[in-house]
Amino acid sequence: MNNNIQEKVNSIIEDAVAKIKESDKLDKLNDVKVAFLGKKGELTAVLKGMKDVAPEDRPKVGQWVNEARETIEKHLEETKAMLEKAKLELQLKEEVIDVTLPAKKTEAGHSHPNTIALEEVERIFIGMGYEVVEGPEIEYDEYNFEKLNIPANHPAKDEQDTFYINKDIVLRTQTSPVQARIMEQGNLPIRILSPGRVFRSDEVDATHSPSFHQIEGLVIDKNITFSDLKGTLDVFAKELFGEDTKTKFRPHHFPFTEPSAEMDVSCFKCGGSGCRFCKGSGWIEILGCGMVHPHVLEMCGIDPDVYTGFAFGVGLERIALLKYEIDDMRLLYENDIRFLKQF
Repeated sequence: MNNNIQEKVNSIIEDAVAKIKESDKLDKLNDVKVAFLGKKGELTAVLKGMKDVAPEDRPKVGQWVNEARETIEKHLEETKAMLEKAKLELQLKEEVIDVTLPAKKTEAGHSHPNTIALEEVERIFIGMGYEVVEGPEIEYDEYNFEKLNIPANHPAKDEQDTFYINKDIVLRTQTSPVQARIMEQGNLPIRILSPGRVFRSDEVDATHSPSFHQIEGLVIDKNITFSDLKGTLDVFAKELFGEDTKTKFRPHHFPFTEPSAEMDVSCFKCGGSGCRFCKGSGWIEILGCGMVHPHVLEMCGIDPDVYTGFAFGVGLERIALLKYEIDDMRLLYENDIRFLKQF
């Protein structure tokens, strides 16, 4: 029985070596490797037949198979190296380089419209003494909702609007959790800007995407009033859209601010007289804002009787769309070089 197996192994070696020598291309060499050493190869079949070998003879048979494998692999590697060298030499002969031809011109890229808009907003607020901070995109429900005065039964926590990983972890729907984390640290006063990517379960269209970017600001200090909020955002609007820009605040509701407002800016296209860009109203909605809710301060360990503050949030894409008069948000993400070159 053992003699038959040894003869079979020797025969496999001879056959494999012969076919390796006949291989004149790398793909043919690979076919030989699969035929003899693959999962369904001839040498593997010998190992699978070990169940029919007497237990005391199995070590010897295993040794023969391993030695055969090493021999075949050695011939495969030698032949592979030889074929690769021959292929490279042929390629070098065929691909002659004409050194008199002009070099290929390297095109330097530039920042994406979103990046340009973000850097401009950051420059404005850093100039007003703000610090730019970032936080995790995968966030705890506690920071994304609970600490922002959004209780368990609030519509904003609907799974149709939010990407839940489990009941306690979500993809953040806003960058406000960064503010809660900073407030928790208790290093007062606070003056921060928190930009970043956020996620909501929205259908993709000209104005919506399941992944987009927000820029949120927070100020916490003693004697902060709504007048401070209005003055700050008025300066921001003039810096971003021009000195003649006017601002208007409309009452609104946000769970984490009280009172809350939406801010509009006068149309920088028509100067407020009314045009297609502002839909004839003369105003363009730009951001939401308000005074930080006392309960939010309490949950983050800040005494609302001593400290007050304001917060605001604006969509980065909205700024880019308005500033560059882009009418479809999807253009920002399609990576069309013809579109991006315009900026």
